[in-house]
Amino acid sequence: MITEDITVVGMTCAHCVSAVTEEIENIPGVTAVEVDLTSGHVVVTSDEPIATQDLVDAVDEAGYELAGPPNPAGLRPSRS
Repeated sequence: MITEDITVVGMTCAHCVSAVTEEIENIPGVTAVEVDLTSGHVVVTSDEPIATQDLVDAVDEAGYELAGPPNPAGLRPSRS
């Protein structure tokens, strides 16, 4: 399993979360999407690497944008 951490800008409600989740779940290979409305943090889990442009396009289709590129290694920062 691979995880990608992204931040989505502009979400303000549960409908926003649903729209982003639905569009990202439509990307082939995605197995789970977790969205934190307050921070805009999104964790995408997949069976295979997801192209950055696919994430950008999915978030754009939902009506939002990424705050920056996905974590390139797909790794979460350590919380020491």
